Amino acid sequence: MKDIIEYMLKEDCGFGDITSNALIPEDKIFAGRLISKESGILAGINIIKDLFLDYGIEIISSMNDGDKIKKGDLLLEIKGNARKMLLLERTALNLLMRMSGVATATNRVVNKVVEVNPNLRVAGTRKTSPAIAKFDKLAISIGGGDTHRFALDDMVLIKDNHIAVVGSVKEALLLAKANVSFSKKIEIEVETLEDAIIACENGADIVMLDNMDSDQINDTLEALVNKNLRNDVLIEVSGGITEDNILDYAKCDVDIISLGSLTHASRSLNFSLDMD
Repeated sequence: MKDIIEYMLKEDCGFGDITSNALIPEDKIFAGRLISKESGILAGINIIKDLFLDYGIEIISSMNDGDKIKKGDLLLEIKGNARKMLLLERTALNLLMRMSGVATATNRVVNKVVEVNPNLRVAGTRKTSPAIAKFDKLAISIGGGDTHRFALDDMVLIKDNHIAVVGSVKEALLLAKANVSFSKKIEIEVETLEDAIIACENGADIVMLDNMDSDQINDTLEALVNKNLRNDVLIEVSGGITEDNILDYAKCDVDIISLGSLTHASRSLNFSLDMD
């Protein structure tokens, strides 16, 4: 994650901050206050503190990841070299605002869901912006959600294109069980009741019901119960789920709801760095 942040800084800096270098003495010391302009859940502040510390900026006071914040809150107070502070400003704010936006959206969805089904997990997906997936996943976790896979090596997730290449749900599962370590869970994505049954009968640890409506999900769950298959598998639902309709899915007896909108559609919170 530090390597990614260093790249972000290089991208923003270019060949140097010609404005600050022209206007500000090299040894000028200043204080800065990072202020919230709206309410939400703070996420990424520990990463930002480490970034400032790496550049010799002193941390005077700070709120914590997971804190509920409101407009006007002092999130972070710093003191140090003014040029370095301005060099870091935009990268630090962009990352902190995005992570806090993801955490806020996640927390809002989780709070809705637990009122209907307290045992249900809300998870993210890999629909993140390139290079910042780990930051997005951390923000989901801070917001009370489940990260799902961090990367392709976390677990087996057999999707529709894998099945299309291999030929069938059963064959895909048999190949995975034969070729992947026992230490990795195997999840498979299905779109029909029939394929869900086949997946459970052939050793899937997790079955993702993809793009099913609530009636189709309930019919599938009932069929699995009738065949004594439900207790042996985790059921995840995904596809077409938003904050507006998630409660329709939360009322079903599933274990996990994953939605990409937590990361690909969340709005960044608004923060500012004021230098005194």
